[in-house]
Amino acid sequence: MIHLFHRRITFSLALTIGFLIMILIGSILLSLPFADKAGQATAYSDALFTATSAVCVTGLSTVTTATHWSFFGQLVIMILVEVGGLGFMTFAVMLSNFAHQRMSLGARMLTGEALNLNHLSQFRVVRLIIRLSLVIQLIGAGLLFIALEPKLGLGKGIWYSLFHSVAAYCNAGFDLFGPSLEQLNNNPYVLTVIMLLIGAGSFGFLVWRDLLTYHIRHKITLHTRFALTVGLIILVLSIIGFLFSEQNLKQFSGSLNGVDRFFNTLFLAVTPRTAGFFSVPYSKLSTAGIAITIILMFIGGTPGSTAGGVKTSTIGILFLQSIGTFTGKEPAFSHRRFTRDNINRALTLFFSAILLIILATLLLTMTQPSLGHNGVTKAVFEAVSAFGTVGLTLGLTPHLNLFGKIIIMALMFIGRVGIYTFMYSIFKSHPTKQSYRYPEEEIIVG
Repeated sequence: MIHLFHRRITFSLALTIGFLIMILIGSILLSLPFADKAGQATAYSDALFTATSAVCVTGLSTVTTATHWSFFGQLVIMILVEVGGLGFMTFAVMLSNFAHQRMSLGARMLTGEALNLNHLSQFRVVRLIIRLSLVIQLIGAGLLFIALEPKLGLGKGIWYSLFHSVAAYCNAGFDLFGPSLEQLNNNPYVLTVIMLLIGAGSFGFLVWRDLLTYHIRHKITLHTRFALTVGLIILVLSIIGFLFSEQNLKQFSGSLNGVDRFFNTLFLAVTPRTAGFFSVPYSKLSTAGIAITIILMFIGGTPGSTAGGVKTSTIGILFLQSIGTFTGKEPAFSHRRFTRDNINRALTLFFSAILLIILATLLLTMTQPSLGHNGVTKAVFEAVSAFGTVGLTLGLTPHLNLFGKIIIMALMFIGRVGIYTFMYSIFKSHPTKQSYRYPEEEIIVG
């Protein structure tokens, strides 16, 4: 518990309020006339939508980032992405470090909520991780500058490189090129840099902690081994899926050679996990390709990272639990059993996400005339993209009415702060412990 306005509130509620305040500040800045290239005040609904998308590191936008926003507007978006991606409390850690001050216990607990850190001892490397994040983004910007400067010039090359490095590392799909990275789909170098930044951002703070301290501890935690294993399996399966589903795609068979096709297929497999960039238009993917993309967006990245979705560890635990149910064995990985709390949380998160997406899809199909007949695929794609904080769309976002914008903003917000954090902020402001238990009884299932 912490105190706010003389009231005790949970860390989950404080984190939720913090994100809402960031969104509010961002929306006000983006609604200013000089944030718009035309010098006119942007409609507040569009400014609020963009600010929500930026803080929630999504990338969905009702206006084109490259042509609508001025340099000031784009700078605001980049800052919101950075603060939202690393978690606003990480900046408190950074400022505390610069001021050579120790954080209070409450602030450390709140930072733990933001970064999915479960133990206070893990804060010994938080500052190192934050510094590493900033260094990775600067290195990424430098690598992108090498490719972009000859085409864009010095000033524009620096700005575009920095903006896209921050967006890629924080897994936000905002871009300054217009149709994302389509014009660079024949540049494997740029695609590779973007993919590496996406991967670095989606690793998660706990994975980075293990990798950075391995030379000291000579030990990798079960979480890191599990996250990397599941992530690698999903990546390989998605690459194979896209190689088969998109082998006859027009843009692959025509303008791109074999090497370019491979890198674009790899990009298709990496970016839906939560980044939102695209090098080929998703509207031209096959039905199977769209289905694979929806699945990847739903899964998302590693817990404690800038990624959204239900997370790779959730899928891995539920898969092994299902195998264990069929074989009669306890689910385990690397000779370790999962705790009952792990399994219960994974089940709750998975089915809560499914129900949330179903509800959002129904509301979108009932309220968005632009969907027309048989627009369910677009609605599902949009809902999953928003919940997974991905930023991909089949063209629905610019045509959303006010009700549709509210639905998508709610999904992006819940997807960013997390279902558990969001629900705890509502139902556990004053938690009470149940002092009794009912007797058990079997119910027939299946």
